[in-house]
Amino acid sequence: MQIELLETFLDLMETASFNRTAERLGVTQSTVSARVQSLETALGRKLFTRSRAGTQATAAGQRFADHARLMRHEWNEARRDVRNAGDHARALRIGLQNELATTHLSRWVAEFRQAIPDASFYVELDYSTQMSSDILIGELDMAVLFSPRHIPDIHYESIGEMRYVMVSTEAFTVAELRPERTIMTNFSPAFGKAHRQMLPELASAPVTAGHTVSVCELLTHLGGSAFVHDHAARDLIDRGICRAVNGVEPILQPAYFAVHVRNRHSHVHRKLLSIVRRDFAPPPAPAQAQSSA
Repeated sequence: MQIELLETFLDLMETASFNRTAERLGVTQSTVSARVQSLETALGRKLFTRSRAGTQATAAGQRFADHARLMRHEWNEARRDVRNAGDHARALRIGLQNELATTHLSRWVAEFRQAIPDASFYVELDYSTQMSSDILIGELDMAVLFSPRHIPDIHYESIGEMRYVMVSTEAFTVAELRPERTIMTNFSPAFGKAHRQMLPELASAPVTAGHTVSVCELLTHLGGSAFVHDHAARDLIDRGICRAVNGVEPILQPAYFAVHVRNRHSHVHRKLLSIVRRDFAPPPAPAQAQSSA
């Protein structure tokens, strides 16, 4: 079966529109119709009905959707493995939340290579939504991310939390924080919401950033106040650039290990999960604010 048929079917399940699917795939509407007809002929069942109300999947189409997603995933996984493994026994593609790169990337890759020496590794830094989509279609084998999408075909496991503290080049207490001198941080939708709920008076801050490295650069060169992860906070404080802000509670950002459901019990994936979970040690005690005296 041609992979284009599956891609067209799954896109049509999402859009419920032959016109929209044709636009998204860059083909004509007649091509979409022909591909759907080819699938229906092969399966011996009608997959969609079309009316003025739109395109609806039949009961057969709904049943076929799970199989189609799995076949697409296996095809992409097989294509990657054959193309990218080279002289290694297997090729593993790993997605990592951008925010985790500076604190975990090198250590994890070193341990991955030691644990699975016959594998080649490709590491891609991205954001949660894209990584979940890539796992779903078989472009990634696993990911460590901040925001699970709760897609039925993806298995998520909690592995720990990142701890973020408010630091400042100028403020000692929460009362001294000023919106115009604050960098809003948005490491995930949940984090941004927690930030706004905790400190609503700072929501009008003129600058927003979603990566601790970028926030540290802004604090170093422009000054101000912002949440950064605890490791970076201690570095800024040790270098005399910032101080911890009294009266502001830390924000905890959960992290998750994500794999396709067909791989949730895979020996290789469980081994990688154990490395990630072990390395996600409990955070150190909060950095103490310096006295203004």
